[in-house]
Amino acid sequence: QVQLVESGGGLVQAGSSLRLSCAASGRTITSYAMGWFRQAPGKEREFVAGISWSGATTNYANSVKGRFTISRDNAKNTVYLQMNSLIPEDTAVYYCATPLARWAQPTGDINEYDYWGQGTQVTVSS
Repeated sequence: QVQLVESGGGLVQAGSSLRLSCAASGRTITSYAMGWFRQAPGKEREFVAGISWSGATTNYANSVKGRFTISRDNAKNTVYLQMNSLIPEDTAVYYCATPLARWAQPTGDINEYDYWGQGTQVTVSS
């Protein structure tokens, strides 16, 4: 069974940075795309960033482009989300996710992801 565990969230001021980590167990992430999503109170879960199995392809939501960077360390079976220039609108629970199928593209479609972590809270104060 694939398990994903996020960490690194917290309470920060606007303009600050945070780095989220997602550690996988149960399978290696080497052949799998990984994604980050977030869900703010009262809103639907939305795509934030995705990365291909090789790391060669990444994509981002327009709202975070230029501020967030997704990366992966396959040797550590871990995916990261570096978040810079945080704004209050970034406040949400952040989830990492991965699809069942190998070699899938890092789509922003939530329905393409089969395994999810429990989430980590990020709160940005103004």
